[in-house]
This record gives sequence, C-alpha cells and structure tokens, in this order.
Amino acid sequence: MPDSLAPLDRLMSTLAQRAADRPAGSYTTKLLDGGPEAIGAKIREEGEELIEAAGEPGDAGREHAVYEAADLVYHTLVLLAWRGISLDEVAAELARREGTSGLAEKASRNKN
Repeated sequence: MPDSLAPLDRLMSTLAQRAADRPAGSYTTKLLDGGPEAIGAKIREEGEELIEAAGEPGDAGREHAVYEAADLVYHTLVLLAWRGISLDEVAAELARREGTSGLAEKASRNKN
C-alpha cells in the first residue's frame, strides 16, 4: 500500500473497532447508532460543502476543498464500517472497473 493511503487504512481499522465496541462519548459511535439515515445525512451535508469549497477561488479555496473532502471521506468510511464493508472490498470493485468506460459500466447496471 502506498504510504499516502496508510492513514485511510488506520482510520478504517479504528472505525471498524468503533463499530464493534461502540464506546460511549464517541462522535463515531453517535453516527453509527444513528444508522444509515444519520450517517447519510452527514454524507450529503459534507458533499454539498465540498462542492461549495471546490468553487472557492485561490489557495484558500483549494485548502477548504481538501478539508471538506477529508470530512466526506471520513463520513463515507463510517457508513462502510456500519455496513461491515472493508476498504479492500471497495478497492477490489474499483479494480474490477479499471479500464472500463464509466458510461459502459453504468449501462451494464441498467440491464441487470
């Protein structure tokens, strides 16, 4: 694994542990206890904030977009942990799609 992805792997391990243990006083536990509705609401919120930040000019806008992207990734990983999905599974799905046109992949889903 590239060193740049190690923090994601560590975070996912922590989230999986939180999902199993549900420690009191943890923001992650609060989200997990709220299920896909609560986690999904945060994903929608963070997605909107990322889109807004991406449109902001200059270096400050770029830094804001990085910050919001991290929030979106965190909340997405919480949802994966809630569902018991590993990053390896997501990576395998991306690898399966590699070299396939996104339009072709989407069209194949509509036939099933």
